[in-house]
Amino acid sequence: MINKVVVKFKDGTALKGQMSDFFPNKTSFHMEQPEGGRVEIQTETLKAIFFVKDMAGDKDHKKTYDDKLAGGGRKIQVKFLDGETIVGYTMGYSPDRAGFFLLPADSKGNNERIFVVKSATEKVEMMQM
Repeated sequence: MINKVVVKFKDGTALKGQMSDFFPNKTSFHMEQPEGGRVEIQTETLKAIFFVKDMAGDKDHKKTYDDKLAGGGRKIQVKFLDGETIVGYTMGYSPDRAGFFLLPADSKGNNERIFVVKSATEKVEMMQM
């Protein structure tokens, strides 16, 4: 399956493209860039992988994290080292894993799901639903 993604690095840079060989337990994956070319990305250099609906996104969208996702798992708040905070639902968070998937509690946003790299987080906390 080909996924449209935006990968954000810990250094603040980002790349857009498509990938099909990402697995949470592997240390790297390959990404096809829109202008052509294939790059290998080391997962540990990332802040997160944003699986998106549309490559253009919506710069005017105001994030709201009030949506309830039935069957989405536990509600969680992630604060990244760069100050960004995202709220969503997870079924796979474990403090001893290198990363986990998050379903954003903002269904009107462009992100379908996010793979959070744990070493890029400042704080991960479970929330009341």
